Amino acid sequence: MAMDKSFGSTTATSPTARRHSSRNWRNCAKVERASIFLRQPQKPRQLHHSDVFGCALRNWRPLIDTRIQFATFALMSVYRLLLLCFAGVVAAHELRAESAFATHGAERDARGAAAESSLTFSSIHVDGPYIAMTFDDGPSATLTPKLLDLLAAHHIKATFFVIGENVAEHPDIIARAAREGHEIGNHSWSHPNFAKMSDPGVRSQLQRTDDAIKSATGMRPTLLRPPYGSITAREKRWIHDEFGYQIILWDVDPYDWKRPGPAVVRNRILKETQPGSIVLSHDIHPGTLEAMPSTFDALEAKGFKFVTVSELIRMAVAEPSHLPPQTRQSDPAAITPSPSPSLIPSQRPSPSG
Repeated sequence: MAMDKSFGSTTATSPTARRHSSRNWRNCAKVERASIFLRQPQKPRQLHHSDVFGCALRNWRPLIDTRIQFATFALMSVYRLLLLCFAGVVAAHELRAESAFATHGAERDARGAAAESSLTFSSIHVDGPYIAMTFDDGPSATLTPKLLDLLAAHHIKATFFVIGENVAEHPDIIARAAREGHEIGNHSWSHPNFAKMSDPGVRSQLQRTDDAIKSATGMRPTLLRPPYGSITAREKRWIHDEFGYQIILWDVDPYDWKRPGPAVVRNRILKETQPGSIVLSHDIHPGTLEAMPSTFDALEAKGFKFVTVSELIRMAVAEPSHLPPQTRQSDPAAITPSPSPSLIPSQRPSPSG
């Protein structure tokens, strides 16, 4: 079979072509490597097109030296190691920052708790059989004057937490209470729930009542009892900052607002009252007024003495650390003196104020 001398035209079945192909493979080593990696590739001469790739594959060598590859790998390893070290330093710094933030937060919370304890009182630890009787929601045109007569007969000083709109209607009653030595506190203008109100709304309730008390008595109040005992910690702080009020709650609640009857009111007060107690009642319910004569007699018989809330706070002493507040003696004769004064917060009241 004849052979075409042009490149790549030899017939595969021709013996001459087979010999020619064999010579072509032997010539592979002499041919410049045909590779995409060569700067100036040259086409092989007298090679079948099927042999070009085979020669190139057999003679291919990477242009990049192995030493360069190793150096590149080493540099990348060092780079990754530096990144890991940097990430570790950043993580350690963030951990220290979080720890410092947590410590600062705990200290801030402790300071906030201490500050709140000096603003809010449910009862006071005292050296002596002293208690504070408090009356909410007045003045009542008919009942409050009768209560003032009863207090005068027993030589008792009480604290009245008044509603501003009632003060505006009966300023003479509040003026009399102040003249007779009773303490007047703010109980809002219309008895809303402060915890559900905006700051401007709460501020208006307090300011209007404050002004009404000042107009009737010539003095501004220093105590606040939030309606229902409902107030947030944030409200306590800004109210104290703006008005200077201490927040007064209670630890004895006879639930007289449910009108259970004079005997029930009396018995509940006698059962729950302890030295330092702040007793909650309401001078707008006839049953409460009916319960007070026998209640006062029984409390006096047990040795209790009556003071205003501010006087009770000034009597505060430190409670022994080994004696929790719940173990206080209800018998006034069992009280023992304690040194170093401080103000002791007590348990939360039930929401009936």
